[in-house]
Amino acid sequence: MMKILLAEDDRVMREYLTRALERSGYAVSAVDRGTAAIPLLETEHFDLLLTDIVMPEMDGIELAQRAGEMMPDLRVMFITGFAAVTLKAGKSVPQARVLSKPFHLRDLVMEVDRMFEVESATGGL
Repeated sequence: MMKILLAEDDRVMREYLTRALERSGYAVSAVDRGTAAIPLLETEHFDLLLTDIVMPEMDGIELAQRAGEMMPDLRVMFITGFAAVTLKAGKSVPQARVLSKPFHLRDLVMEVDRMFEVESATGGL
């Protein structure tokens, strides 16, 4: 089972995303800020970091950069409602996908599925 680390400071959004991904067969560990994700990255293996970009204490871009240093094969997907931040994310973590808010939960699950289909199609790189 693929494991996803979700960092989202909005409680309602975090709960919706967690439920949608778990219903689709993913194991999800959810935290409310980037700084809370770091200890999990130190002790567990994750296949995907799904993170909001704008969060208190540590934004999603910094979290993705730190996570990439700790786990180089970790895939990253940003979720954001800010277009200008999307451009910054693309430059800072070029291999990451960006999903702009608002989005339908079905679209999120499809994007996550696609990220893992690439791995299965290439034999795990």
